[in-house]
Amino acid sequence: MKEVLSFAEIKKRFDSEWVLLADPETDDGLKIKRGIVLWHSKNRDEVYRKAREIRPNHSAILYTGKLPDDVAVVL
Repeated sequence: MKEVLSFAEIKKRFDSEWVLLADPETDDGLKIKRGIVLWHSKNRDEVYRKAREIRPNHSAILYTGKLPDDVAVVL
């Protein structure tokens, strides 16, 4: 079984990277608390390609770096 990492551990190990998580656990505000890292990369498109390849049942993709001020996040 793969290691479950907290959000703080994920952010520390994969600073400024896109991360694909399996079985993410979230709080009531849907912020990620922990999960299993399936893939990570500085390249966002690579992570999305890997997600399509792996096709995990329950997953999340997050960015661990600071977003520029002129970026809008759409959910």
